[in-house]
Amino acid sequence: MATSTIILKTEALRKTFKVGFWGRQVTALEGLDLEVRQGEVFGFLGPNGAGKTTTLKILMGLIYPTSGQAWLFGKPIGDRDSKARLGFLPESPYFYDYLTGAEFLRFYGDLFGLSVSVVNRRIGELLELVGMTHARDLQLRKFSKGMLQRIGIAQALINDPELVVLDEPMSGLDPIGRKEIRDLILRLKEEGKTIFFSSHILHDAEMLCDRVSILVKGRLVAMGRVSDLIGADSTHSIEVLVEGLGSDGLAQVKPLTEKVTVTGDRALLILKGQQSVNEVLERIRTAKAKLISLTPHNSSLEDLFIRQVREQRGEE
Repeated sequence: MATSTIILKTEALRKTFKVGFWGRQVTALEGLDLEVRQGEVFGFLGPNGAGKTTTLKILMGLIYPTSGQAWLFGKPIGDRDSKARLGFLPESPYFYDYLTGAEFLRFYGDLFGLSVSVVNRRIGELLELVGMTHARDLQLRKFSKGMLQRIGIAQALINDPELVVLDEPMSGLDPIGRKEIRDLILRLKEEGKTIFFSSHILHDAEMLCDRVSILVKGRLVAMGRVSDLIGADSTHSIEVLVEGLGSDGLAQVKPLTEKVTVTGDRALLILKGQQSVNEVLERIRTAKAKLISLTPHNSSLEDLFIRQVREQRGEE
């Protein structure tokens, strides 16, 4: 990370809503403290209803917090100059679908007050960046979900922002669409931009993020680097696939395993951690069997996420 400058910060952020006929108070956010540093990809994670979108709406100035404070680029949210330095893609945005890709981007460029020459240049650059040059003159109503997400990210970049805020950018996409958005986020990071995105798709966040936070029921329950959160020594089991082990060889390795599954001439050995790996491999060699694969299974962000959600919900 090139710098540790904090460009997004919240302090004791709280938001309550009144719902129902009797105006029952519901707390969407409770004492949220966040810091996002320049140049990083920051994942804002949580199950549906955790308060992620509420937080983003507060940061974008679309709703007001009940209490607490938030800053963008060191200035209170709502500052006009700060807003000019960020780009935003909401979850499931609605776009006027009779505009073409180029017309859509030109509309947003005009909203930012960009000159005609700058807008024309940015349209070409952004369509190429998001892989949508072929759709320049295609109406948005003919776009697929993945294409709409990519053109939506392009509009969030029309003003060449320093901070890009994306609300559930992978939601509803097929595996190809998710990969395209992941690649695009990594390209934006290479260009020096800061990306702050919310998601409940943990695999994508684990691949992309420098740091993550986990929000459950409006409360921040974890924040930091993925490697720090799940632990440095995160291997919890190892799978060893062997061929030609035979009954004698199987009898030799079985005491060192948690589970053995035999299919034909192959045996799948499940080992608990790394302690017995060397001895199992030695016994496989002694039995003159063939090692097909050895696959460690590490603790993941998903394991941490599920554990935190269950703890907050009071589940076993």
